[in-house]
Amino acid sequence: QVQLVESGGGLVQAGGSLKLSCAPSGSTVSIGAMRWYRQAPGKQRELVAIIGSGGSTNYADSVKGRFTISRDNAKNTVYLQMNSLKPEDTAVYYCNADVMIYGSGSYRNYWAQGTQVTVSS
Repeated sequence: QVQLVESGGGLVQAGGSLKLSCAPSGSTVSIGAMRWYRQAPGKQRELVAIIGSGGSTNYADSVKGRFTISRDNAKNTVYLQMNSLKPEDTAVYYCNADVMIYGSGSYRNYWAQGTQVTVSS
């Protein structure tokens, strides 16, 4: 049906930047809200940022002012620009999206496979 594909993770030094990308493959009609989650070892998965279909955004307090979520509707792609990275940002980052596929009359929620972000001190 639909597969979310993400990229952009890696290793960076504290204070550095990374940009994550995520886009669905397969046949889609429309994409609603898109989200980024992260999960660090020994911690619960947390919502990092969300962007609505109209472009409205919300961020976790821990990343506010440092991370920016954006979307390119023509490419069906969501991005997470991460600046001023800290060691505590180290986690597996997961893309999540509400997607309507061809032949369906409703949105369903999908997850990407996750990408590792490691910030060294």
